[in-house]
Amino acid sequence: MVEDRPKAPRAAGGARFDLDRRTVLAGAVAFSAATLLPLPGRLARADVEQNAGAAARHGLSVFGDLKYPAGFSHFDYVVPDAPKDGRIVFTAPFWTFNQNPQTFNTFNTFILKGDAPPRMELCFDTLMVRALDEPDAVYGLIAETVEISEDGNVYTFTLRPEARFHDESPLTAEDVAFSLMTLKEKGHPSIRQGLRELDDARVEDPHKVSLVFSGKQSRKVPLIATGMPIFSKAYYSRYDFAQTTLPPPLSSGPYKVGRHEVGRFVEYERVKSWWAADLPVSRGHYNFDRIRLEFFRDRQVDFEAFKKGVLTFREEFTARTWATEYNFPAVQDGRVIREEIPDGRPSGAQGWYLNLRRSKFSDPRVRQALGLAFDFDWTNTSLFFGAYKRTSSYFQNSAMSAEGEPDAAELALLEPWRGQVPDAVFGPAVAPPVSDGTGQDRAMLREADRLLREAGCRRDGARLLLPSGEPLAFEFLSNTNSFERVVLPYIGNLERLGIRANFRVVDPAQYQSRLNDYDFDIASRRYSLSATLGEEIRQMWGSEAASQPGSSNLSGIADPAVDALINAVVAASTREEMTVAARALDRVLRAGHYWVPQWYKPIHTVAMWDVFGHPEAPPTHGFTPELHWWYDRERAERIGIR
Repeated sequence: MVEDRPKAPRAAGGARFDLDRRTVLAGAVAFSAATLLPLPGRLARADVEQNAGAAARHGLSVFGDLKYPAGFSHFDYVVPDAPKDGRIVFTAPFWTFNQNPQTFNTFNTFILKGDAPPRMELCFDTLMVRALDEPDAVYGLIAETVEISEDGNVYTFTLRPEARFHDESPLTAEDVAFSLMTLKEKGHPSIRQGLRELDDARVEDPHKVSLVFSGKQSRKVPLIATGMPIFSKAYYSRYDFAQTTLPPPLSSGPYKVGRHEVGRFVEYERVKSWWAADLPVSRGHYNFDRIRLEFFRDRQVDFEAFKKGVLTFREEFTARTWATEYNFPAVQDGRVIREEIPDGRPSGAQGWYLNLRRSKFSDPRVRQALGLAFDFDWTNTSLFFGAYKRTSSYFQNSAMSAEGEPDAAELALLEPWRGQVPDAVFGPAVAPPVSDGTGQDRAMLREADRLLREAGCRRDGARLLLPSGEPLAFEFLSNTNSFERVVLPYIGNLERLGIRANFRVVDPAQYQSRLNDYDFDIASRRYSLSATLGEEIRQMWGSEAASQPGSSNLSGIADPAVDALINAVVAASTREEMTVAARALDRVLRAGHYWVPQWYKPIHTVAMWDVFGHPEAPPTHGFTPELHWWYDRERAERIGIR
């Protein structure tokens, strides 16, 4: 859940730079749900035509285009000879896949059980890795090359013979096949769904493995498979993969789990003998000897730790803190630097998600009325110092966001569903209203009352009763007190409508467990989306995910029109087709009033102690300081920070 955003530091030598994409400090391996395309072999034509049956390739992309040629030396957004030294210390600021930013009790981050610490993916190698200056391209890490069959259903990877686990045992095709099939069978539900169209992982020889897909996979599924972690088959012949574990598992990546204390901190130590350190996809990365994550359950305590230099990097998510509290001595004398970094990526869908599995939220008029009771304009002015813009789209801050009335291309996708989706889908894109900024906009509350009565609700004194005769009452579930000041005024407006609501804070483990089991009325969440949509959107809005424990479909959306439009997005053969389908999908989702949209900022607000160097040009599709910045010992010694 994001309340605010950040800045960036100075490059080595003191030059400033402007970042133009959102920081992804807690980015995890990209896990997505499976596809359900109606016809076999329905891969994106651009990808199939450019790749299938072709010679061995060094990289893959959804639509077939690659920025980097074979034999490239390093990604453009890194400094290949950056020094390797020191450490970066931060807290994970937002929820990540099966990882808890407030505590941890296991190092198995790939199953539903337990709470794993963020950044465990740093410990595991993958077949290929993302280039952050391209929308979706991946290039070989464990895999040196890949060949694609004529029908586009078999991807054969030739592995690098030098690949090793941290115990120096070889990483072979057996390990790759074991890992992917184990994840398909026993992994987190989101992983299992993502690999559902993987029929087999076939060992051809010790350094060659073929991934056999069903023919129903989308263009993105093979790329998702290349980003899955690779485990040691021998190690898991002795340990049960499906169980939580505090002994760190054997891994092969640039880092391994070092010092840690459950619920307090974890350090990832750079593996100085990492086998892949000199590969093109690795040069200039992984420069910190230690990446340390501290765990705090209170944002103010977190902030005090930063002020004292216990944390060296902080992305600020509270507008009030950013506006009023960065006035301590280290800021005034220049030891701490603040930056506001432009964020050009899709900002994500942040809001309060209504759990439609609860009958009280089944009527869209009731859901729309709840949205009208939230006065964003007052909240932004009074609580956020005007720092935010209102979120209206599930694809906010991107070309995929619907605007105005649907064009001809969108209508071609929407017309088959006329009469089965709200009429509002065919008009101007649904957006939350602008209030008068008083905090109690009477016009909005009157409209909310009208909708509730239209839905069959009635007043009984101070209470609003549902058509069933039960009082309309619900709970906002949270894992932090920081949102109380935002929710309480909202609850006050709900009370004026006769609705009883309360704000409840639970501990991080209970919070995640209740989300996994959908045991909540309303919960707040921010979803990050990439520039290329894929199977992950099935987990967010697809019908199958609605009943799947641990999915990202918090609202429980189960709508055949939404499913069909998701299929259109996933099956698009060009970026233009994908964008059109996403806009149509956005219209249907917004007209369903499944959430109360919150806010976003097209910038990061970042503060850091002046101990870092970094490339002058950041990547366009990600900002990961812990992956390609470096520690500047001279500056650190000058200001007295380790």
